[in-house]
Amino acid sequence: MSTNINSNLFQSFSSSSGNFFADYASIKNGSYAKLMRSYYGKVYESSTSTAGSKKSRSSNVLDKILEERRNPKVSEEVQKANANLTSGISSLKSSVSVLQDEKTYTDTEKGQTAEEKVVSAMKDYVSQYNNVVSTAKHSTLSGKTSHVASVMRSTAQNADKLAEMGITINSNGTLQINEGKLKATDISKVQELFSNKKVTSYGSTVMSRLQFAGVAASAKTSSSEKTNNTAGSAAASLKADGELLASDKLFEKIKDKDGKETYDIDKIFATAKSFVSNYNSMLDSDKSSLNSGVSANLLRIKEKTEQNSDALKQFGISVDRNGRMKIDEETFKKSDMSKVQKLFKDYGASIASSASLVDYYMTTQADAASGYTSAGTYNVQGSVRYEDFM
Repeated sequence: MSTNINSNLFQSFSSSSGNFFADYASIKNGSYAKLMRSYYGKVYESSTSTAGSKKSRSSNVLDKILEERRNPKVSEEVQKANANLTSGISSLKSSVSVLQDEKTYTDTEKGQTAEEKVVSAMKDYVSQYNNVVSTAKHSTLSGKTSHVASVMRSTAQNADKLAEMGITINSNGTLQINEGKLKATDISKVQELFSNKKVTSYGSTVMSRLQFAGVAASAKTSSSEKTNNTAGSAAASLKADGELLASDKLFEKIKDKDGKETYDIDKIFATAKSFVSNYNSMLDSDKSSLNSGVSANLLRIKEKTEQNSDALKQFGISVDRNGRMKIDEETFKKSDMSKVQKLFKDYGASIASSASLVDYYMTTQADAASGYTSAGTYNVQGSVRYEDFM
């Protein structure tokens, strides 16, 4: 009986060495203890009629597993893979930066053509990309590998564009380059694909994921926790602003001094201005957040804003290359408020929904990558694993 319990326990919590160590952080805050004692406690309690020695063995099994998770034994191979993944992510970020640099797409004084520079940069990108993807397979740094999986997903979504440049995706997720086809490619297409002027471009998305991966395994300091609290507060405020802008109440007409019905433009502008301010404050947490749930929902917010950038611009709300907003009071107040209401009916509600999730992940410290919340419950929303792409 104890042998079966032992086997079932390990099967429930470890299908691979990567998953076995993935939730180390949850052990420290007690999540696993809560999960296991809550779930398996019923099994143990139902065995009250058995001998005391069996209860003792069952308790020992549980304590042994918890101890193993608190102090995992990592092989030298895994330690090497973890170290190589960390350095590989840094190198891949550098290769993306080169492809986002405008200088890469201009001829140099020493005679190297822009085409030659782009081919060289793309070859380096493919090499660094393959190194990260291959290394991630053997790593137990789930915070980092979850973001590698996101990079792979972005690559898959841009497979057709990459194929036009001679870059194809192998069955194991690595990239293969056709140098001849790449050399014949119009470099403006490469520049557009990796553009850092568009937050939803392939290059910007990959860079964002790599930035998150670069800090995913870092220890949370008091300063980072302060940033999290600030971002959580901004997200909660943005949620409230978004919901108000999406409501009919804000756009109810009032009577002016002449008795004519009109919109309360000052009130609407004040809400829009608060929306922009809280949006930017929350966005500032993008580079410092260690939480995959936060980063995933921030990306959704950026994408939704990018999709509505032209419409927002008509009302004096501009979005810069970093995704930050700016509102022009004069242009906004001269706008047709019925059209402003129509835009925010959908856009404002969508932003409010994602901001609510950002606030949730910030304030609870739940992690969408690991799936376990600080309360000891399991959350699948937004979770993504490297193994899902293999």
